[in-house]
Amino acid sequence: MFTGIIEAVGSIKTIKHHAKDMTISIDCGALDLSDVKLGDSIAHNGVCLTVTKLHDNGYDVDISNETIQRSGFSAIKTGFPMNLEKAMQVSSRFGGHIVSGHVDGVGKIISITELGSAIEYWIKAPDQLARYIAEKGSISIDGISLTTNAIDGAAFKLTIIPHTISQTTMQHYRVGTLVNLEIDVVARYLERLLLGDKAAHSDTGKDNSGKESTMDLLARSGFIG
Repeated sequence: MFTGIIEAVGSIKTIKHHAKDMTISIDCGALDLSDVKLGDSIAHNGVCLTVTKLHDNGYDVDISNETIQRSGFSAIKTGFPMNLEKAMQVSSRFGGHIVSGHVDGVGKIISITELGSAIEYWIKAPDQLARYIAEKGSISIDGISLTTNAIDGAAFKLTIIPHTISQTTMQHYRVGTLVNLEIDVVARYLERLLLGDKAAHSDTGKDNSGKESTMDLLARSGFIG
């Protein structure tokens, strides 16, 4: 588990493509590896990956085809910047929100506007994720724990302070940049929980997208009339 508080920005040194997956070598930048061992989990732009080899100021991780297809990793190349966060320890301060390191989809930055010293970003999420994104709710963008400030359909607004931009890959964002999205884990489990016993069946109470609508779930569960 992670908190979405980025510890360092690293970069990809090498990429080795295999039949259906890849191995990448990471330059970890300022990330402290003194307590990292083989098999440990580190989040890379919000994707939880396992350390398979340690070397000077870095390490290797394997990326499965499933991860490549579900994240922005399909477009990575050498030199690509990476937000890095080591797995949370029991004694760690919980500074962000619960981040699992499992990407739900890829969003696209559709506008960037300077607002004084801050910067406003609008990001378009995949339509199927829109129901899970709430105004003033938590969302992970490339592994960064952030708060949505406004919603417009499947698009949402972020207002980011200079410190966050300077300490993360957000300093490289441009209109059109693809970012990894992870919705708030509470929203994901709440929808499943509201299905009740019907969760065990694959063909009941679903809309055209294959899922029961959130409003139908809330109404059937007595939250709305």
